Amino acid sequence: MAFQHAQMAAGRWRTMSLFEQLGNIGSEISRARRSRATHPDRFENAVIRALELFDLTLQDPRWRGRRKEIARSREILCDIVWGESRYATSLDDLQRYFDTYALAARQTR
Repeated sequence: MAFQHAQMAAGRWRTMSLFEQLGNIGSEISRARRSRATHPDRFENAVIRALELFDLTLQDPRWRGRRKEIARSREILCDIVWGESRYATSLDDLQRYFDTYALAARQTR
């Protein structure tokens, strides 16, 4: 499988804190949100990159106790993009959720 985040998949991802990982996922969600209406190809690529980062985070053994929350966030993203909107949420909502982690990562550096 070819990763779009090859360095992250090679091990760099596991050197990051949970806040940093989730903040990076939020960056991809932000890119998807900004490009959704105008650049469908960029939108889809950003969603794929976000899903890849979700999967890398779920594989990180340090977050075993947080997997349910992380997996649900991934499920919500899929529901927003391809689902039936079961969760009645939006990319804006999801980005706000992940922005808190990006801010926390910045403050703990």
